[in-house]
Amino acid sequence: MHLATTLSDPLTDATRSAASNDWRRRVAHAFSRAAPHYGELAKAQQTMGQALWLRLPDTATRILDLGCGPGHWTARLAQRYSAPGLPAQVLGLDLAPGMLERARAEHGERLGWLCGDASHLPLANRSLDLVFSNLAIQWCPNLDAVLAELQRVLRPGGRALINTLAPGTLREVGWAWSRPRALLTFMPASALDQAAQRAGFVDKDLEQVEERFHYPDLTAVMASIKGVGAQLSRPASALTRRDVASAKERFEQIRDSQGLPVSYQRLTLELIKT
Repeated sequence: MHLATTLSDPLTDATRSAASNDWRRRVAHAFSRAAPHYGELAKAQQTMGQALWLRLPDTATRILDLGCGPGHWTARLAQRYSAPGLPAQVLGLDLAPGMLERARAEHGERLGWLCGDASHLPLANRSLDLVFSNLAIQWCPNLDAVLAELQRVLRPGGRALINTLAPGTLREVGWAWSRPRALLTFMPASALDQAAQRAGFVDKDLEQVEERFHYPDLTAVMASIKGVGAQLSRPASALTRRDVASAKERFEQIRDSQGLPVSYQRLTLELIKT
């Protein structure tokens, strides 16, 4: 093997690092801006989170809500696992400082709030019983690094419950806009399963379910997406009035009795560290 094939290109590494940092900065900024209205607009996200809630283990004492947003699930987890005189230690971690400010304002400092990256968790090895993550890891550019971190921080017997999204998510939105360059590219279930296996998770369960929600008009559809920070997954050109009118006309073609449909392909992954 030639030496050149065993060494990384510094320029390439620097470029990748800069791109990754730019990605984190844009995502953190988008979700920080969305924080004041996240709870009002994230109804679909909260509904899908119930799939994780049904899989919760009976007991856990040290818990991480990964991608906690304004702390909705963090607070519920603290209530779920705290007993009189024996409160659970629940931490909420998010990349967006604005989300954590909102979480502190709504839930106080009785819970722990961490600003950090899922691929570099500021936690000790084997320190967690449970990781709960509802619709966060699809924003992470390095899934292998995220799952490796979960393997590291979970105690033996510890569990990670994860919701993410698969291709086909927001397909109606993509069709209406014709060229949805601002939409995130989602990873198929097979890729998620393989990444979990590479991270060392043997005991795992993965299910894919379509969840469909309805909105009264295009404005409400876009608010449900943009309002939770999802509009900046990648740079998009400014939209003209003609673009908006065309998208509205196309979307109206698929209106049903409940309104304008928006589909999500929910992937629920349960991992147990052996």
